[in-house]
Amino acid sequence: MIRQKSKKISVGGVELGGGAPISVQSMCNTKTDDIEATLAQIKALADAGCDIVRLAVPDEKAAKALPAIRRATNTPLVADIHFDYRLALAAADAGFDKIRINPGNIGSEDKVRLVADACRANGIPIRIGVNSGSVEKALLEKYGPTPRALVESALGHVRLLERVGFDDICISVKSSSVPYTVEAYRLLAEHTDYPLHLGVTESGSEYMGVIKSSVGIGSLLLDGIGDTLRVSLTADPISEVRAGIAILKAAGLRQDGVNIISCPTCGRTCIDLIGTARRVEELLSDIKQPITVAVMGCAVNGPGEAKHADYGLAGGRGEGIIFKKGELVKKVPEDRLADELCALVRSGL
Repeated sequence: MIRQKSKKISVGGVELGGGAPISVQSMCNTKTDDIEATLAQIKALADAGCDIVRLAVPDEKAAKALPAIRRATNTPLVADIHFDYRLALAAADAGFDKIRINPGNIGSEDKVRLVADACRANGIPIRIGVNSGSVEKALLEKYGPTPRALVESALGHVRLLERVGFDDICISVKSSSVPYTVEAYRLLAEHTDYPLHLGVTESGSEYMGVIKSSVGIGSLLLDGIGDTLRVSLTADPISEVRAGIAILKAAGLRQDGVNIISCPTCGRTCIDLIGTARRVEELLSDIKQPITVAVMGCAVNGPGEAKHADYGLAGGRGEGIIFKKGELVKKVPEDRLADELCALVRSGL
């Protein structure tokens, strides 16, 4: 896959663009002024594989908590700011690693300049985040509620930052419509080389949200578009991180951790394949090394697929066989298949 070239920026120790690995982001759903709860969630997100964590900063109370949060964690942090430019200045002073704003709702150009100057002085990039619900009325009247209007809005905000001498920029153009989002990002990628933050906004609860995000984000990744992503779900933020990592793996852009290949169930299956696959996935969830494990239900495709994996099993009638690097290791009863396979995997790490 050939990724589109983009300018490189740095968010803390994480690089975006310029061919850097695509990073996964999420956002805390704690109240930011609850410092203890927010720090606990930042740690949980980082432990789950989140590269960059964003915090809402809706008011002065939240802004006052930022220095203490910044001192207590090394995780790259983004401050999400709307309407009040002073909150962005507070986040910059607190040492946050990126500011997310919509320059159009921050205020006058002088206020945008103050934010840009503070970010420049502290080496902090700005993400211009435009959603379909925040497109200016004039653009809607000109283009209608279209991807073109969304892109023109984002590029207008880019020009505003560039006028005040700031170009350390990342851009997102999100909609809750998957086709709308994909078309907007494709159009945007034709007009800028700033790094792009991918996502389908307000995608829904975990089940449908993951599907929408996989289709939207995945389509763009396969086009070579995108430098960082967030899967936005009405769910535990940990689920966003897991989904984001899974999307990158499915697109062939991330190889760390266990890739489990398992076949669909059918009338030929003579073991509890669903339970076995879940058990294997659970037992190997902490492994970071890039390995492929096959969990196959019968002898039709099972032995062949299992042999092509690093490790694998193929079910029979109440039992199964376990493979390592294509070589048969042993035959074991069904109730021990998952545990025996996982024990073999760990012995080889």
